[in-house]
Amino acid sequence: MSVDAVVIGRNEGARLDACLGSLKGRVRRIVYVDSGSTDNSLAIARDAGAEVVELDLSTPFTAARARNAGFAALTPPGEFVQFMDGDCILAAGWLTNAVAALKARADLALVCGRRRELCPEASVYNRLCDLEWNTPVGEARACGGDFLIRAEAFAAVDGFDAGLIAGEEPDLCLRLRRAGWRLWRLDAEMTEHDADMHRFAQWWRRAMRAGHAYAEGAARYGRGPERHWVRETARAVFWGLALPLVSLGLALISPWALGLLVAYPLQVWKLARKGPSAVWALFAVLGKFPEALGVLTYWARRLRGHDARIIEYK
Repeated sequence: MSVDAVVIGRNEGARLDACLGSLKGRVRRIVYVDSGSTDNSLAIARDAGAEVVELDLSTPFTAARARNAGFAALTPPGEFVQFMDGDCILAAGWLTNAVAALKARADLALVCGRRRELCPEASVYNRLCDLEWNTPVGEARACGGDFLIRAEAFAAVDGFDAGLIAGEEPDLCLRLRRAGWRLWRLDAEMTEHDADMHRFAQWWRRAMRAGHAYAEGAARYGRGPERHWVRETARAVFWGLALPLVSLGLALISPWALGLLVAYPLQVWKLARKGPSAVWALFAVLGKFPEALGVLTYWARRLRGHDARIIEYK
C-alpha cells in the first residue's frame, strides 16, 4: 500500500512510542512533527525510525501547522496519508479497511473510523471524550485528528489552515466538501486515544477552546449555505452568557426573575432523556459556560485587531 503517516505531538513520552510502534510495518514512511517537546519525544521518534520535523519555536504552535509541516516533509507523498495524534494507537486492521474504502469510491477524499478512549474508566472526562468520539457511521460532515486522506485531495485544498488553534479538521472538511469531495465514517476500529484528562481545569480549557473554534468557524463560514457552527456559537452564547446575565439583571427588579435559571436543570433533563447518560447531559450544559468564554475571547481579540490564536492545542 502506498500509505504514509504523519504523527504530531509534544511531550507524549511513552504514548508516542506506542503510537509509532502501531504504525511500524504498516506504512511506507512515518513523519513525526514535534512542537517543542522538552521530554524524550525526539529520541523516541528517531529510535522508532520516524523522520523528525522540529517546528520553529518562534511561531505559535498549532496542530494544523504541525500536520501541514508533516505533509510537506513527505514530498512526494504516497497515494494516501494517515494523520494521527501522538497520543493515539492505530488499530491493527484499520489501514486495510480504510484503503479499500477509498479505492472503491473515487469521490471520497477521506475516511475515518471509531476512535476510542484507552482508559474511559479513569475519569469522567475520559468517558466524555469516548462518547464524543462515537460519531454516526456513514457520510460525514467532518472528522477528528485521525483519518486517512487522499494526498491529492489534501494538496488540492492547501491542507489545514495553520492559524486555527482548534476546529482545523472541520475547517478542512468543509473546504473539501465545497470542492466536491465526500467524507465517510466507516464502521471500523481506527485508533485508541489517551486523553489522560483528570482535572476539571483540563476539561474547562478544552471546552473554552471549542467555543473559540465555534466563533471563528462561524465568523468565516457562517453566512454560507452550511451555516458552519452558527448554531453551536448561538447555543454557547445563549446558555453560557445571555440567560444568566438576563436572569441576574432582572433579579435586580424582582427576585422572581431568578426562576429563569430553572431552565438549566430542565435542559439537563431534556438532554439526558435522548442522550447517552445523565452525566453527559450535565456536562453538555455546564460546558456552555467555558464555550461562551471562548466565543467572547475570540471576538474581543478580533475587535482589538489582535491575533485570535490564544490557546495552544496542547
